[in-house]
Amino acid sequence: MQIHELKRQHKNKKDRIVGRGGKHAKTSGRGGKGQTARAGNKRRPELRDIIKKLPKLRGYRFNSHRGDVVLSPEKVLTTAGKKESFKEIRKRLSIKGRKIKVK
Repeated sequence: MQIHELKRQHKNKKDRIVGRGGKHAKTSGRGGKGQTARAGNKRRPELRDIIKKLPKLRGYRFNSHRGDVVLSPEKVLTTAGKKESFKEIRKRLSIKGRKIKVK
């Protein structure tokens, strides 16, 4: 085998076309010249800076805590001069984790 008989396994790569926009050209998808065309271009969005300046909500918030349950005296059952206990009211009305006020 001699040099003039050698063949490539892969064809030559085509040179990149220096384009003027379009899909596969040099500046495609990069816009024009200037700050946005440079490598490492990372401009922060203004909205992000506004969000960062807002104070955080601190502390723990209990999901189970809701407002108090206000019952009228007619809804509390009485038997033989005894009022119903709050434990019994909770069972009857299936109220969990809330304060009961009778007004």
